[in-house]
Amino acid sequence: MEYVFFLQPLILSFSIASLLLAGIVVITRRLKIIDKRISARHVHHFGISRFGGIALIASFFLATLFDDRLVLTGEFQGILLACLAILLFGVMDDVFELGWKWQLLFQISVAVFVYFMGIKLEYISNPFGGIYMFDSGFPYLLGFSFSVLWIVFLMNAVNWVDGVDGVSGGITLIAAGTIFMLSLKPEVNQPPMGIIAAALVGALVAFLIYNFYPAKIMAGTSGSMFLGFILAVLAIFAGAKIATTLMVLAVPVVDALWVIGERLHLKKSIFSADRRHLHFKLLKLGWSVRKICMFYYALTLLIAILALNMRALGKVATMTIVAGMLISVMAVLAKRSIRHANDHE
Repeated sequence: MEYVFFLQPLILSFSIASLLLAGIVVITRRLKIIDKRISARHVHHFGISRFGGIALIASFFLATLFDDRLVLTGEFQGILLACLAILLFGVMDDVFELGWKWQLLFQISVAVFVYFMGIKLEYISNPFGGIYMFDSGFPYLLGFSFSVLWIVFLMNAVNWVDGVDGVSGGITLIAAGTIFMLSLKPEVNQPPMGIIAAALVGALVAFLIYNFYPAKIMAGTSGSMFLGFILAVLAIFAGAKIATTLMVLAVPVVDALWVIGERLHLKKSIFSADRRHLHFKLLKLGWSVRKICMFYYALTLLIAILALNMRALGKVATMTIVAGMLISVMAVLAKRSIRHANDHE
């Protein structure tokens, strides 16, 4: 299929996002609606706007809604309504700091809503051959649980990796581009998914221009949740290409799992904000924000290229190797942090 087929949503979302981002930056500065909070989860510069998610969601929403090649099915309606809900809740959280309990309840509600709108895992592929259907009885409950958990997990994983300028925007841009390329493969052949992914790519390119170090704007809760949500949904749309998406998002996924493990070990809430993430450990080693971004981008891009050219079994093996390497790095950095803390007691 010709790439020009997908230029309309990409250019439209890029244009809308660029205009909105420029306007939001100017307006929030003039009205002094800027981030002045000290956060354990972010190292962004003070005085920047947290409302980048408004531009991301609005540009994606408009670029897809007004593309007459997309049929307004129940699933598509579910996506659009969920995006609006994420926008409203996210802006409220950015303003009032609602807390992790409300965030989790909202995320579960969104995942359950889109499940019953038709966005669900109906099967998973066995890397050794065959598929497992989530059709009825216990398998149906398993499919429901996996679908909800998948969406909630990615919403949090992307939100948590948004700790330094440019990281989440760059990683999700590569992931969206990978899903776009995946939609064009003959065995997938899903032009509607390609249109949606192209709209996401356009919005993210515009966002990254403003979000790369030193950032002028942050994604905020609305933007981070939206990015995790839409990538999770696109993976389901792509014929349950969960393994491919997990591979491309290996950095935030492994980082999230590691941090959850550490928090459980320390008997802390898994949603408590802290500085146990990989980017914070790299900052302690003296890495610059730009260097961290380039490392994340290069690793994600390499994995994306492998993911697009591997069969299922190869993806599982590669994901295992990458996860093992990242876990080893984080374990070494964690030991260094403990040793450093003990030396200064």
